[in-house]
Amino acid sequence: MPSFVTSRLTRAMPFALLFIGSTVAAAQALQRDTIRVPGLTQPVEVLRDRWGVPHIYARNEHDLFFAQGYSAARDRAFQFEMWRRQATGTMAEVIGRRELNRDHGARLFKFRGSTSADLARYHPHGAAIVGAFVEGVNAYVDEAARDPKLIPAELRMLGIAPGRWTPEVVISRHQGLLGNIEDELHYGRFVAHHGAALLQKTEWFHPAPAPKLDLDPAIDGAALDAPILALYEAFREPMRFQPDDIKLAYRGDTAVARRLAALDSAADADVRWNHRRDIGSNNWVVSGRRTLSGRALMANDPHRAIAAPSLRYFVHLNAPGWNVVGGGEPVIPGISIGHNEYGAWGLTVFSTDGEDLMVYKTNPANYSQYQYKGAWESMRMIRETIAIKGESTREVTLKYTRHGPVVYEDTVRRLAYAVRAAWLEPGGAPYMASLRMDQAKTWEEFRAACSYSNIPGENMIWADVGGNIGWQSVGIAPIRPNSSGLVPVPGDGRYEWAGYLPILEKPHAFNPPEGYIATANNNLTPESYPFHNAIGWEWADAFRFARISEVLGSGRRVSMMDMMRLQTDYTSLIARALVPMLASLSSADPATERARQTLVAWDHVLDKNSVAAGIYEAWFRTLYTNVTNAVVPAPARPMVRGVPAQRIVEWLTSPGGELGVNPLAARDSLLLSSLASAVADLSTRHGADMAEWAWGKDHKAMLRHPMSTALNAQQKALFEVGPWPRGGDGNTVGATGSGEFQTAGASFRLIVEANDWDAALGTNAPGQSGDVSSPHYRDLFELWKNDRYFPVKFSRSAVESVTEARTILAPIHR
Repeated sequence: MPSFVTSRLTRAMPFALLFIGSTVAAAQALQRDTIRVPGLTQPVEVLRDRWGVPHIYARNEHDLFFAQGYSAARDRAFQFEMWRRQATGTMAEVIGRRELNRDHGARLFKFRGSTSADLARYHPHGAAIVGAFVEGVNAYVDEAARDPKLIPAELRMLGIAPGRWTPEVVISRHQGLLGNIEDELHYGRFVAHHGAALLQKTEWFHPAPAPKLDLDPAIDGAALDAPILALYEAFREPMRFQPDDIKLAYRGDTAVARRLAALDSAADADVRWNHRRDIGSNNWVVSGRRTLSGRALMANDPHRAIAAPSLRYFVHLNAPGWNVVGGGEPVIPGISIGHNEYGAWGLTVFSTDGEDLMVYKTNPANYSQYQYKGAWESMRMIRETIAIKGESTREVTLKYTRHGPVVYEDTVRRLAYAVRAAWLEPGGAPYMASLRMDQAKTWEEFRAACSYSNIPGENMIWADVGGNIGWQSVGIAPIRPNSSGLVPVPGDGRYEWAGYLPILEKPHAFNPPEGYIATANNNLTPESYPFHNAIGWEWADAFRFARISEVLGSGRRVSMMDMMRLQTDYTSLIARALVPMLASLSSADPATERARQTLVAWDHVLDKNSVAAGIYEAWFRTLYTNVTNAVVPAPARPMVRGVPAQRIVEWLTSPGGELGVNPLAARDSLLLSSLASAVADLSTRHGADMAEWAWGKDHKAMLRHPMSTALNAQQKALFEVGPWPRGGDGNTVGATGSGEFQTAGASFRLIVEANDWDAALGTNAPGQSGDVSSPHYRDLFELWKNDRYFPVKFSRSAVESVTEARTILAPIHR
C-alpha cells in the first residue's frame, strides 16, 4: 500500500503524549524547529499544544495573520485547495465535465463588487489583514512547490498541487449559510400543486400571523417544476469524489462508489433541509449572579456537517492589540467563536431570509431582455472560459438582471429566473466580521462589531469579565413590504425590497432578569416585534431550547461541569410529551406490550446503551410517518419534506378529524399500531431479544472524508474515523440527528468561564490536522465520542505547560 508519511513537525509525536504525561515528560519530548519563511517582517513563535492547537505569538498584526494563514494552510492543505477551486470555479479542471455546473454556478455567484469596499466592512484593517493571511497561505503553497512531501495525500491522489490564493478567494460566499432560496422554490411548487392552506398546516411558520403564501397570479406554477436552481445547488454542494477522479492505485469499486455517492447526496440534502428542524446549534450565557464561581459562563456548540477533516479549527492569536483564542473555519482569518481578555462569544443561526427567487417575462424577440415596470431591460452579460479535464475549454455566458444572477431560462414559456441575494452586497463573506468581535472589550464594543456581521444570520452571545451577558441577532435582513419571502415573486418591480433593517434594530437583550440567555435556532422574536417583514419565518422546533431553559432556569447555581453535561444532554422532551400517552393503553401482543411497559418506565434519556431509547426511536420514526400520512392527503405526501416535530406532537396531543371519526380512539390506535410495527422492525433487524435493541446499535457516528467514495478499502480505513455508537437525536440538546449515521452535529464545542480563561474547554472532532498521517488527524475523536473535552489554554504559562512543539517562523531578509 502506498505510504503518505512525510516529515511535517507534528507527525513524529508519539500518541502517548497526546493525553497523558507530566509537564516534565512533555518538556523532555518538546520538539523545536525553525522554519525560514519569506514574507515575514519579524520572527513568529508557534507553540503547538498536545491537542494540536497552534498558539501564535507575533510582534505585529501583519505577521500574526501571515502566520495564521501559513499554519492553517499547512494543517489543512486539502481543505484550502478545495475551497480555492470552489471559490474560483476551477473544479472541472481537476475532475472533468461532472463539475462543469459547479464551476458555472461559482462564477455566476461570484462577488463582483468592489473588493476594497468588501474588505473594509470586516475590519478597519480588513485589506491588510486578509492580504497578510493570503501571503501566509501562499508561503506554504510556494514551500510545497519546492518540497512535494508537503503536498497532502488527497492532492497527490488527484495529481495536483496547491494553488496560489488571492483576497477574492477568502471572501467567497460559496460555503456560507446564506438563505432559504431552495425552500422558497419548494414552497412555490407545493402551493402550485396543493395550495397554500396545506403548506401552512404542514409547516410551522411563525412568530407573526400567517404569512402570505399564495403565488402571485403572474407566476406560472407549472413552470416552477423545471430545474431552476440547478446552478445554484451545484456551486453549493459539498465535494464528493469518485474512483475515476484519483490515481489507479488508490481507487475503490466504481459501483460501490456510486451507491455511496447517492447516499451522501441524500444525506447532504437532508442536512440542508433539516438544519432548522432537527439539526441546529446551541449557545447560552449565564450571568455571574447565577454561577457557583460568580463569573459569567459562555457555552457554544455549533452544529454543521460532521466529517473528516473537521470543519472548524482551533487557534490562538497573540500580537499587540490581539489576544484571542477559539475556532472558526480554517480558511478564514480571525476567530468566529472564542474569547479574548475581556469577554467570550458564540453563535447559532438566527432565521434571516436574504434571498428571493425573481421570475421575469422575457422578450420574444430577445430572450436576454426582461420586463421591468412595463419596459424591456437588457441583461448584463459576462463571458468566461472554463477548463475541463480531458476536454477542450467551454465558454459560458453569465447573465444578470438588476436583481441578480440569472439561474434558469425557459425559452418555451419565455421566462427567466434570477436569485436576488443580500449576501452579494459588500460585507457578505461568512464570519469575516468576527475580526471586529475579536478585539471587543465591552458589550457596547461587541454590539458595534456585530453591526457589521451580514452573513450568516446569527444569534451572537456575549459574557464578560464584569459578569455581564448579552445577545444580539445579526445578519443582513431585507425589508419586504409586499411579500413574505417564502415563495417566488415576479421581478417586474412590484416586489422590491425597501432597503435593509439596521442590524442593531434586530432582536437583542442585555443582562435580562432571568440571569441567562439561551438560543437554539428557535424563535425568540415576540409577536409584538415591529419589523416582522425583515425577520425569517422558518425556525427550529423549540425542544432543545426548552430543555436548556429548563436546566438554566432551575434556580440552581451552575458550574463548568454543568455546562459540559448540558451540552451533551440527551433528554428528549418529545419523548416526555408522547410516551405518557401509552400509559393507559395496552396491547394484546406480548412483545408490543413489553415494549410499551419498557417505555412507560423509562426516564426519556436517549442514552446510546438504552434499550428503551432504541424502542422509542423506532416507534417515533414509525409514528411520525403514520401521523403524517393520516393528516396529509396522499397526492401531497411526496412533496412534504419533513413535517416539524412540533406539528406531530400537536396533532397527537389534540387530535382532529383527520385521524378518524373518533379522534382520541384513532390516536390511541395509531400509537399502538406504530409501536407494534416498530417492535416487528427491531425484531427483524436485531432478533427477538429486547436486550439487543440499544439505541447505539442503530445510531452511530461515522466521520467520512470527501474522498471516501473514491478510495479502496485500505485507504478508506486511513481517512475515515469511526463508527461509534451515539446517544441523543435531532431534538436533544446533544443533537446527533435521527438517522443510522450522525451526519451533522457539534464536532466543535467551546465552554468559557469569563476571567478564568485557562479553565476553558473544547472539542474538535476528529482532530486539528487534516493530514491523515499526523497524530492530530484523529486524536480528539476519542474524547469527542465519549462526550469529553480538552483544555483550551490561554495564558502564556498555561500554554507552555502543555506545549509539545515549538516552532520559530523566521523572516528571510533579502
